[in-house]
Amino acid sequence: MTIIDEIISLSRELGREDRKLAILGEGNTSVKASETTFWVKASGSSLSTLSAGDVTECRFGPLLKLLDQADASDEQILSLLQASQVDPKAKRPSTEAVFHAYLLSLPGITWVGHTHPIAVNGILCSPRAKDFANHRSCPDEIVCCGPTSVLLPYVDPGFALAKAIRAGVEDYSKKTGRMPRMILLTNHGLIAPASSAGGVLTATRMAVKMAEVFSLAAVHGGPVFLSPSDVDRIENRSDEAYRRKQLGV
Repeated sequence: MTIIDEIISLSRELGREDRKLAILGEGNTSVKASETTFWVKASGSSLSTLSAGDVTECRFGPLLKLLDQADASDEQILSLLQASQVDPKAKRPSTEAVFHAYLLSLPGITWVGHTHPIAVNGILCSPRAKDFANHRSCPDEIVCCGPTSVLLPYVDPGFALAKAIRAGVEDYSKKTGRMPRMILLTNHGLIAPASSAGGVLTATRMAVKMAEVFSLAAVHGGPVFLSPSDVDRIENRSDEAYRRKQLGV
């Protein structure tokens, strides 16, 4: 299976109607192709029907340099997106290609999936978003989604969001000494960075499951969260580290 086959397969899995993760042109996916380029879903394409012509190869350089600018107009961003394309005749990359470039430049991250799951967004559009991001309810949630998630306030999609993601990930890494396995965007959706396509799907599906558990537990007066010591124990158990590696998260 080629890298294009893999991103098509992952995208279609994320875009399946029964999963309720994304509809129409929502969400995007990417994969690192080399140290200098990556493939990302083209703007306006649907995850559920993605084909080889709906992914665009982009250069990291122009997009990572953009992140160092204090500000950029919509016209400047569009121009840089087009300049980053390896094939200028290919479809225009998603406007979120900037944050994909950043995340794929991090150690151990070769795949990224961004979706808008109904179950997760139900919490991210509520006052309980911080609880969902900062606490864990079950061991498998820790294994697949990490001991905590990065939670960002609502930010305008595109350039501003990419800068906020970089700041949030750097702050998380500085405080915890690890990369996040889940990034939650208030009033928007989730991002799952991983070392494999399967890891993206696993983390995303687990986040959805735990959002459903969280919401159901709330009906019964909860949720009741695991203690910090229990979370730390699961995160650092050698057998769970092995399982995490097998899952590619």
